[in-house]
Amino acid sequence: MKTFARWLLAGSMVFAGASHLWWGRKEFQAQVPDWITDTTGLDKDAVVVASGAVEVMLGAALVTLPKDRRRVGAILAAFFVAVFPGNIAQYVDRRDGFSLDTDTKRLVRLFFQPVLVAWALWSTAPDK
Repeated sequence: MKTFARWLLAGSMVFAGASHLWWGRKEFQAQVPDWITDTTGLDKDAVVVASGAVEVMLGAALVTLPKDRRRVGAILAAFFVAVFPGNIAQYVDRRDGFSLDTDTKRLVRLFFQPVLVAWALWSTAPDK
């Protein structure tokens, strides 16, 4: 079950990362908090492209680095935590993106981030 979950997560990460790089770039820019661009000097597109590249690499690492599986899971969980402020900003600033066009939809989405963290950690934990 963990192997299937890890592969599903890996595929999802590669797909999401690819969408950051190509067809979903504009939508993902809605999730970049203004304070990121204000403090780093990076524009929103650069942040989206960088996070997409990281997602592709982490997704690939989930299945290609079996000896480092646990470490990759921890890094992926940390990544999910790191991008959570973008999800909060999308909710607080009422920014539409990916059919998240109501406050309720944006709020419900916030509750999925801890699920992703748990998924990353559980699917990469050693079997007992």
